[in-house]
Amino acid sequence: MNNISTSNNWDSALYEDKHAFVWQYGEDLLKLLNPKPGESILDIGCGTGQLTEKIAQAGAEVMGIDHAAAMIEKARQNYPHIRFDVADATKFQVDMPLDAVFSNAVLHWVKEADSAIASIHQSLKSGGRFVAEFGGKGNVEAIVTALYSALASIGIPQAQIENPWYYPSIGEYTSLLEQQGFDVIYAILFPRSTPLAEGEAGMANWIKMFASTFLAGLSPEQQIQIIPVVEEYLKPTLYQQGTWAADYRRLRVVAIKL
Repeated sequence: MNNISTSNNWDSALYEDKHAFVWQYGEDLLKLLNPKPGESILDIGCGTGQLTEKIAQAGAEVMGIDHAAAMIEKARQNYPHIRFDVADATKFQVDMPLDAVFSNAVLHWVKEADSAIASIHQSLKSGGRFVAEFGGKGNVEAIVTALYSALASIGIPQAQIENPWYYPSIGEYTSLLEQQGFDVIYAILFPRSTPLAEGEAGMANWIKMFASTFLAGLSPEQQIQIIPVVEEYLKPTLYQQGTWAADYRRLRVVAIKL
């Protein structure tokens, strides 16, 4: 298992080196957040801190939290002037109510969505805003289908495999927000095919970084054998001119605490 990372034991070097798209796409989300000088803002699932730093550059008082200690350690090295803490999205607390909570490419890892929304709501001032983007309904459907098929081919049924993700529809997620006292003022679900770095190795690296739980029950030898099978399933649809792409669908929301 030493070549596979898990969601709570992230390989921060692999993340920074091969998966910069995670925060690069998030820069567009910052325009929706529109941070102002002096605002207090929390970045949930800050990773290695790149977007947290951009919020700080706008003059906001920003703090980043992440569940993975390796990410927080790297973020502190990258941006020592910003406060970064290890914390759980479902039960974090803040010292003072915030103007905004921001989250990019994280909340699809949080299956206890109700608990996360409750923590976010509790942390905001009245009128404070929650701005987030994460995987929505249908995200990486082709990749998941290929993983299930490849594993079935070696005798591992879908029922035995842990899917680590939560990919809600607009209706599902906005209802959860409204039930907990948010006014949802913007919500969109959109496809965003995302090119993966490293040419031929792009899909293998993506699986090792983000889909490791699908392979958790396999021996190292089986892990090595299964990835080419997944690639064969996906090549007709997700591989073009030497580059892999992930079939992302993103849910983006802006909600105000009533």
